[in-house]
Amino acid sequence: MKTIFTRLISTTLNISENSVLRTIELLDDGATIPFISRYRKEATGGLDEVKVGEIKTLYGKYIEINARKATILKAIEEQGKLSAEIKARLENSWNPTEIEDIYLPFKPKKQTRAEIARKRELEPLAKILMAQYDCDIHSKAKAFINGEISDTDQALQGARDIIAEWVNETEYARNAVRHVFRKAVISSKVISGKETEGAKYRDYFKFSEPLERCSSHRLLAIRRGESEGYLRVSISPDDERCLEALNRMFVKSGNQSSIQVSIAVKDGYKRLLKPSVETEYAAISKEKADRQAIAVFAENLKQLLLAAPLGQKRVLALDPGFRTGCKLVCLDALGNLIHNETIYPHPPQNERREARAKLINLVNTYAIDAIAIGNGTASRETEAIVENIPFGRDIKIFSVSEDGASVYSASGVAREEFPEYDVTVRGAVSIGRRLMDPLAELVKIDPKSIGVGQYQHDVNQAELKQTLDLTVEYCVNRVGVNLNTASRHLLTYVSGLGPALAGNIVSYRTKNGPFRTRRSLLNVPRFGEKAFEQAAGFLRIPGAENPLDNSAVHPESYHIVENIANDLNCNIDDLIHDRQLREKINPERYVSEHAGIPTLIDIIQELDKPGRDIRNEIRIFEFDRTIRTIDDLAIGKVIPGIVSNITAFGCFVDIGIKEKGLIHISNLADRYVSDPLTVVSLHKHILVKILDIDLDRRRIALKLVVND
Repeated sequence: MKTIFTRLISTTLNISENSVLRTIELLDDGATIPFISRYRKEATGGLDEVKVGEIKTLYGKYIEINARKATILKAIEEQGKLSAEIKARLENSWNPTEIEDIYLPFKPKKQTRAEIARKRELEPLAKILMAQYDCDIHSKAKAFINGEISDTDQALQGARDIIAEWVNETEYARNAVRHVFRKAVISSKVISGKETEGAKYRDYFKFSEPLERCSSHRLLAIRRGESEGYLRVSISPDDERCLEALNRMFVKSGNQSSIQVSIAVKDGYKRLLKPSVETEYAAISKEKADRQAIAVFAENLKQLLLAAPLGQKRVLALDPGFRTGCKLVCLDALGNLIHNETIYPHPPQNERREARAKLINLVNTYAIDAIAIGNGTASRETEAIVENIPFGRDIKIFSVSEDGASVYSASGVAREEFPEYDVTVRGAVSIGRRLMDPLAELVKIDPKSIGVGQYQHDVNQAELKQTLDLTVEYCVNRVGVNLNTASRHLLTYVSGLGPALAGNIVSYRTKNGPFRTRRSLLNVPRFGEKAFEQAAGFLRIPGAENPLDNSAVHPESYHIVENIANDLNCNIDDLIHDRQLREKINPERYVSEHAGIPTLIDIIQELDKPGRDIRNEIRIFEFDRTIRTIDDLAIGKVIPGIVSNITAFGCFVDIGIKEKGLIHISNLADRYVSDPLTVVSLHKHILVKILDIDLDRRRIALKLVVND
């Protein structure tokens, strides 16, 4: 069966069968996607994590289809109706729709009209009608009058019910209707009396568009309006074309029998076949919209997680507020909480002088390198105060997104980390740590709470979680993790670990002190050779006894580096610090059965910058200081902003006020743009022009002017 799966996946993805087979074998052996794409390039032909992930997804899909086919085969066989032809068709088909169509006539029925007619022994009459001989159908129907059938009209109705079901269960009839549905139109209209309550959906109160052209965000919005009880939605094909196609299949002539069949065909189409295919297309279009929305969410999340870190600096973090004050915390270079208190620089207390004095004292006492200010309520006002404080040295001030901070502060993760502090302190700590290392902090928060999704609560939640988990896993392993400082939550996403081993690592580290070598991981309870193989290359130990332990070189390849060093008559430190030595390396000399040119190139590149952080350097951003609220905006004004969320229809921009502005996809460039991600990226610093201000709906329309 694996051979069949390999061939199917190879054809679908246009990847060689050997690469697919080797990838499947590695997956079956317990290898992770990050490990395979990074350390098994020779086996896969250099497939990246996207292709490996696609193979894994399709492999799982075909396993499910195979299991479904086995269930169907068994069910039909138990009915004694499994012919050689049906068995062959099922065994050779890998199309779920086709498989279900084959099974449909054998599927156990509920108490349908056709089933009732069969119980009344009207199936022979249905067969007579379907033969469409030129005969007196009423005289034929008289033979079926009995206790339950009082007249010929009732008999003919029952026969037509059976024919209608035959039409619905005929595979080529269903395919003909599906063909017409490709040009179907999706329509929505407001439910009477819901106009005011459902005002936010007024764009869809009288909406109609070809289904194939309906964008992901519009379809999800329509379906949300339907689920909330404001819209009535339908997907409609050209009914006349459908009926013409069905009549050509089933109606042979114009005699009395054919007229009865024509009536049955129309009934079968409207009552059974059309609703069935409409449901099918509704599901297909929803799945497509879900995939697009999930893909946008995943890309946003990836960009957010890979945002530039400040690094190991001492940070003072402020969670701003007016009446309740600004909660502040001081963190050491490792993100440990060393001080917290509250200042009240804003109304009604107006203790600005006291707040300034406290901030100066804390910056000096704890040798603070940077200040992080949450971008929520009172953010701009707090930032204005802090910027004007003479600290006596260069203190960098950053605005940090608060999205999800409140979710984290009330979570079990936060309570576990800071059981003696309340939610306000935990929230401020999260803001400070996000500045230091966005990836390490954001992995503790449900991605749906971070504020970068598009209709994330409307899409398939299982697929969303799976995709986002893979995205987090990709980012964590792409960057690498400091084994001696990483939290249990960050370690959970390291290749080959998971919650249990991550917890064991932290417990071992707490009890025994920092790890000195990667190999010492094998002393951690339940940490075996397989886990070590999958995880070691993604774990870093700064200052380790062996400098390769702070690199992406896998321990299985250390001997290669040692051989290179021996051949060049130097040690590993010399290789790392001397470029001229590295330029003398001839990769082909070290090719072996287990290490080809791709692996050797990776090793040499890693020696050039061991343990390098792939993320960009952080940059300070300033909003327009003259703008504090939406009332300060003016149409035509050009102002700075930060891209805060990207959707299929454009991007939202933080311009330093409560409301986010929207750059519609049509205003991203002076050319056609099909995908906003080709123009902007999350947290990008840009200049925007204000096109329109809707004060009633608190909406701001923008145009991209400069993409920094």
